[in-house]
Amino acid sequence: MRWEGGRQSDNIEDRRGEKTNGASPVFRTGLSGIGFALLSRGGFKGILVLVVIFLGLSFFGYSPTRFLFGDGALVNEHGAPSGAAKAPIQTNDRRSLFIATVLAETEDTWGDIFSRHNAKYKPPILVRFSGTIDSPCGLATAAVGPFYCPADQKLYLDDEFFDKLATHFGAPGEFAQAYVIAHEVGHHVQNLTGFLDRMNKRRARADTSTANALSVKIELQADCYAGVWAHSTEDDGILEEGDIGYALNAAAKIGDDTLQKQTQGYVVPDSFTHGTSAQRVNAFKTGYQLGKMESCDGF
Repeated sequence: MRWEGGRQSDNIEDRRGEKTNGASPVFRTGLSGIGFALLSRGGFKGILVLVVIFLGLSFFGYSPTRFLFGDGALVNEHGAPSGAAKAPIQTNDRRSLFIATVLAETEDTWGDIFSRHNAKYKPPILVRFSGTIDSPCGLATAAVGPFYCPADQKLYLDDEFFDKLATHFGAPGEFAQAYVIAHEVGHHVQNLTGFLDRMNKRRARADTSTANALSVKIELQADCYAGVWAHSTEDDGILEEGDIGYALNAAAKIGDDTLQKQTQGYVVPDSFTHGTSAQRVNAFKTGYQLGKMESCDGF
């Protein structure tokens, strides 16, 4: 991936080293695009607690342990972050430059697409964090992984997630990491277009099986949007041979069927919330091959 020397986004909020006051998640919404996967490998021995950040009235898990979420924002019983002094943090290291450059690429891509539709794209803020921090959608933790919070229109990215993506899930490569960011940006696009709100209302009226199916549609569309972004990077000369393979491999590693087989030995299709590995790969490929936002409407 030829990203070095590219424009870097200023829409990054660095909260690494920040301490939380332990906000209690009374109500929160949604399911992160990819972050749920980490919980299947995070020492819970098969128990998945899927922290959903953008859908409403949803609960789901691979074990009987479930947490009920509502359609409100987090109620913080302990106030705002403590504001404790931070340790010195590197902001010009390779990873920091990579994240800022990839985010800038998504801004350029979606800015152009929105402009062609006579609309203005408002880019999200990407929050980098380590450990646990507060967000309007609940606690952001390393176990949750990356997620998008519509309440503040920010992406939350645990600083160690990319290492885990490669070592725990066998999805190495910088373009796999870029896919993660592009997927979460895809959820922001869904929020801007009103798609998330419409789906949220439908989910609120649906039974569990139907609500899960709607969740899959949201996730697959975000994968497709990530593919649309990948198409634009090819036009910009950023892609190198093998990059798309890294993204497709990452999509395959986090399919519901693959994760369920790994964590519990069998699959429960009605419980899928993100789509199978094959569906996720197909969604990304659709966006990448066609390169148009409209090509993702079918998901």
